[in-house]
Amino acid sequence: MKEIAYDEYIKEATQALSKGAFLTVKSGDKLNTMTIGWGSIGYIWGKPIFMVMVRDSRYTYELIENSDEFTVSIPFKGKFKEELKFCGTKSGRDYDKFSECKLSIQSGQEVDTPIIKGCDLHYECKIKFRQIMDPDNLNKQYDQKWYPQKDYHTLYFGEIVGAYLEE
Repeated sequence: MKEIAYDEYIKEATQALSKGAFLTVKSGDKLNTMTIGWGSIGYIWGKPIFMVMVRDSRYTYELIENSDEFTVSIPFKGKFKEELKFCGTKSGRDYDKFSECKLSIQSGQEVDTPIIKGCDLHYECKIKFRQIMDPDNLNKQYDQKWYPQKDYHTLYFGEIVGAYLEE
């Protein structure tokens, strides 16, 4: 692993994120990963921040609400396509996604939550702020397009405490 500045691969990270990345959360002895396609990397409160979004219907929501950290593992060039599809359509309540997809994990360097081995870019984050979306503040067209079932996200702002490239 090569440690990098959080913004060194920001262009590659945001391009790959739209094709899918793994959001992994550990709470106690429970561990789950899910596919995310939305997120934001930036600088807030004098710190590098990775913001991820999780709907309250997701198993990951139960875990992240009881955790102070998460990791994001981003594959480049279409790697993990089938695994991302599985982890984005199946619930950790019903499946052990790690064994079903033969995903290997590796201990985080700065957090207790592991990363997904084989991905190209990894972010380790400590949650600093949580915010439930208020639909009254959401653009009506976005509300109709992205939330027809009114299953809004909670936003988690994690301070990036580790960023590295898998070599």
